[in-house]
Amino acid sequence: MEFNLQDVDSIIDHWGPKPASLLQILLDVNHQYRYLPQEAIQRVAQRLSMPVSQVYSVASFFKVFSLKPRGRVIMHVCTGTACHVKGGPRIIERLEQDLNMKTGETSEDLFVTLETVNCVGACAAAPVVMVGEVTYSEMTPSKTSLLVKELREKES
Repeated sequence: MEFNLQDVDSIIDHWGPKPASLLQILLDVNHQYRYLPQEAIQRVAQRLSMPVSQVYSVASFFKVFSLKPRGRVIMHVCTGTACHVKGGPRIIERLEQDLNMKTGETSEDLFVTLETVNCVGACAAAPVVMVGEVTYSEMTPSKTSLLVKELREKES
């Protein structure tokens, strides 16, 4: 989605241009664009009469926010103890290979962002990969490759 200041203004107007609305405004902007564009942060600061540095400090404190564009698909690979022992590192290696990117990066076409998480609480199903809110259990490198292929096919 292309960035539009009018969309940001609509979100601000919905919640009210007051500092108490900052978190909800940032959540909505982040949800709409899958990150917080610099122009949006500046507009929020301006409209809420807050220093830009204060808005950035909130945006960088919470993990839910991203300051750089994220993919339409967010993949999380669990790196907790059970997942690690049962092959999590091999799954990460395969994903990095299949997606031609490193963990923590977003593909150039903004298709996918690959991240790790410390634990998703599904140790009995380890190793686990999450795509959005869907959990894939007992993953292997080959199952992971098939998952990436299915996601790409679903997208096109």
